[in-house]
Amino acid sequence: MLHYARGDFLAAFAFELALESKMRILLVEDDSMIGDAIQRALSDASYAADWVKNGLTGLAALDTHSYDLVLLDLGLPDKDGLDVLDCIRARNNPVPLLIITARDNLDDRLRGLDGGADDYLLKPFDIAELLARIRAVLRRKGGAAQSVLGNGVVTLNLLSKHASTDEQREVALSNREFALLQALLIRPGAILSRSELEDRL
Repeated sequence: MLHYARGDFLAAFAFELALESKMRILLVEDDSMIGDAIQRALSDASYAADWVKNGLTGLAALDTHSYDLVLLDLGLPDKDGLDVLDCIRARNNPVPLLIITARDNLDDRLRGLDGGADDYLLKPFDIAELLARIRAVLRRKGGAAQSVLGNGVVTLNLLSKHASTDEQREVALSNREFALLQALLIRPGAILSRSELEDRL
């Protein structure tokens, strides 16, 4: 647990918001072993993950919740993942989407990427690579090309989970502090209500 000196900007910032906000990811994966491993890895990396096991439930979740990113398997039992992708984009939903699949043929990769996926990752993959690709997609969504987010006062390093103030004082953040600061910095200038932040838990 971090202890901050009274008046420290980061402590005041965290105290004022007093929320445990996380970037929220929708995982659409029918394989229980893979889904469980990904969900645990996302949680360990300070993301909130909703896991559904078929395409129709995934589409319903997108209709009722706001997500920062979708991880979409293609070989789903009720509706093919590429058809799910088509439905998402037909609804003009701009949510960043990363396809995770064992389908390695060129036609599927081209159809996925041309159909609106932001990335295409072949199974089996290393969790570290999945997390790196998630960070890259989220950076592109936020208009950032590097692994650092900032607002002129606070800078957040997405790899080390350290924040620094304009005075160059670096602080190691807990997972909760990191998730909250990331959620706010990825939308510079946007005002997020308490309920919007709580929805990411």
